Amino acid sequence: MVHPVINMRRLLKKRSVLMLFPILLVSVAISGPSGNTNQNKRLVSVAGVGDIMPGSSYPSARYLPPGDDPAAFISEAAGFLKEADIAVGNLEGSFLDYGEPYKKCRDTTICYLFRIPERYSSVLSKCGFDFISIANNHFLDFGYAGATRTMKILDSLGISFAGTETVPYSIIVRDSLTFGFCAFSTTTGSVILHDYGRAEEIVRALDKKCNIVIVSVHAGAEGASYQRVVKGQEFFYGENRGNVYEFAHRMIDAGADIIFGHGPHVPRALEVYRERLICYSLGNFFTYGRMNISGPNGLAPVIIVNTDTEGRFVSGTIHSFQQTYQGPVRPDPLRQAVKKIRELTLLDFPETGPQISDNGEIKPV
Repeated sequence: MVHPVINMRRLLKKRSVLMLFPILLVSVAISGPSGNTNQNKRLVSVAGVGDIMPGSSYPSARYLPPGDDPAAFISEAAGFLKEADIAVGNLEGSFLDYGEPYKKCRDTTICYLFRIPERYSSVLSKCGFDFISIANNHFLDFGYAGATRTMKILDSLGISFAGTETVPYSIIVRDSLTFGFCAFSTTTGSVILHDYGRAEEIVRALDKKCNIVIVSVHAGAEGASYQRVVKGQEFFYGENRGNVYEFAHRMIDAGADIIFGHGPHVPRALEVYRERLICYSLGNFFTYGRMNISGPNGLAPVIIVNTDTEGRFVSGTIHSFQQTYQGPVRPDPLRQAVKKIRELTLLDFPETGPQISDNGEIKPV
C-alpha cells in the first residue's frame, strides 16, 4: 500500500503545476503604466467571512442540518458574497464521507473533530467563494485522507485554496486584475505563521505578481474571553497561538493588502495600517451543530472591503448576520456584529481604527 503522505504529495505536485498558468498570465493581465489614473479609480470589492463548518457526520449524523441542505441555511447571506469581485472564507474541517479520526479524541463531548459530508462542498460554490483557507487546526482532523479528498473536491469546484506548505498560495486572474491569496496558521500541516521569514517570502512573491494580495491568518486565543487584540503572543490551553498584531503588520510591510483573521470564533477589531485594512477576526460564519454560537460566538459578520486596484483601502461595509440554534444564519436587525466590531475597534485602535457607522459603513480615518 502506498503511504498516504506520498499520495498527498503527488496530488499537490500536480496542483502546483496547474498554478503556474495563472502566474504566466500575470504579465499580460497587469500590463500598462502603473500610474494609470482611470485604473486606480476603479473599486475592487472583496468579501470576507469567518469560519465555515456546515455540519459534521462525526461522531454522529445528528449533528447534520435538517433537510440535508446546508445552502438553505445561509441563502440570505450568500448574495453579498456573490456580488463581490472576490469572496474569501476559512473551511474549518475537511470533506470526507467515511474514515476514522487522525487525531486522538477519547471523549467527543469535550473535544471536537469535523468530518463534513462531501456533498456539502457544493455550499461553497453556491455561495460564490473564490478563495478558501485550509490553514487551521481542523483541516487534518481526519488525516491525509480528509486533506487530499478536500483538495480534490475544491479543485473540481473551481475554488482556489491555500494554507499548506505544498500549496502556500493561489492566484486568480479576473477582469484584468490579478489576485493573490495565502493562508497561515499555528498548526502543524499549515504554513506556520511563527516563521515570519517564510511568510514574508510568500507575500513578497505574490506582491510582485499580483495587483491585490489577500492574507488569511488563523491565530489567537478562542472565545468570548478573548475578543480584544493584544500586542503580544496569545496562548490558549498552553499552545502559542501567535502574535496576530505583529504578524498582520509585517505581512502588510511585505506587500499584503487585506488581512482576514480567523480562529478566535468571535469578531475582533478592525485597523487601518499603511492604507490597508486588517480584520483581526471575523468570528464564525456558518458553524452548524458542534460549535458554540452563544453570545459573540453567534455573530456572523459579512464584511465587504473596497480597495483601489493597488489594494489601498477606500471603504467597506459590515453586514450583520447571526447564527441561530439549529436554524439558519439570519440578518440581524439589531446589528450586533456592527456594534461589537465598532466597540472593539474604538477600544483597541482609537488612533488607527477606521470609522464605522451605525449601519456598518466603514471609512478610513
